Amino acid sequence: MLDHAIVPRTLDMPEHSAGIRVGKDLLKATLPFAIESVATSWWQVGLTFLLLIAALMGAGFATEWPLRVLFSCLGALMIVRAFITYHDFMHGALLRDSRLAAWIFQIYAAFGLAPSRSWKQSHNYHHGHIGQVSADSIGAFPLMTVQMWRVATPAARLRYRIERHPLTVLAGYLTIFLLNICLLPLLRDPKRHWDSALSLLAHGGLIGVLWVYGGFDVAFFAVLLPMTIAAALGSYLFFAQHSFKRMIILSPEAWTFYRAALMSSSYMRLNKILQWFTGNIGYHHIHHLNVRIPFYRLPEAMAAIPELQSPITTSLAPREIINCFRSSLWDEDRQRMVAYSDAK
Repeated sequence: MLDHAIVPRTLDMPEHSAGIRVGKDLLKATLPFAIESVATSWWQVGLTFLLLIAALMGAGFATEWPLRVLFSCLGALMIVRAFITYHDFMHGALLRDSRLAAWIFQIYAAFGLAPSRSWKQSHNYHHGHIGQVSADSIGAFPLMTVQMWRVATPAARLRYRIERHPLTVLAGYLTIFLLNICLLPLLRDPKRHWDSALSLLAHGGLIGVLWVYGGFDVAFFAVLLPMTIAAALGSYLFFAQHSFKRMIILSPEAWTFYRAALMSSSYMRLNKILQWFTGNIGYHHIHHLNVRIPFYRLPEAMAAIPELQSPITTSLAPREIINCFRSSLWDEDRQRMVAYSDAK
């Protein structure tokens, strides 16, 4: 077992810098961008789900397999974007007073293996503990310090490696959505997480119906392949935004919600097309600073607020992806993320 008496020594930062808004003053500067346009929100949500349905129908019923693969890939990207709209709705960033939107997103959550109870519980925990050292994977991938790693048991090390392994991230359809978001919460507390059972039944039932009435190829191209791609991409985006080479971990004494948002969350540089498909989730430092900003206003907020324009960045470049997976432990002495080999 880990020695929980160990307190990691991490980077301490000053609370204020001359002429630069920080903390609550910086949060206050983002408030004008947390006001949604209901018409814009409906346009974004409506277009997203119409394109999602069209892409998945094309994947299921196109006559040539190259076209089906193309539609499946497009469907996967649209699933990612649809998840971001659901994510924003759950944060109260868009359409929070709409019963119709609530029904749309509950249906999406059921078929998309994202039951609202377990997802909201774990995701809210993640937002409240971003940038904190923890060997537990509650709402996020675990993060150990070098000191914690050195005293960890072989079993604890193995579990940690498995939870942060690239294959675990790439298999996010099974490891994250099916297992961690649906199955485990249901097994731990069936009464509270009844919607996880509903999601498993809805998702499995959809696959079964498509398989029986359309054949395995329809189920594969319309659900299994796009969900596998979407979950892998979404899982990696989440991993990379909180586990990257230049990430900074604050000491318990220096930690604040505002500092963690800017220092322990990345800005992922993406082209305009990928920004659209990923619902601007690359502006993650701003999202963590103010979750009520709708995804379509995040670029506007960054352009208007100078303090948000010099974030710690990453990208989908191969070197950056390798660096993210190699950034496995927080080194208290060197004040940076390091690989396992650096902890010996």
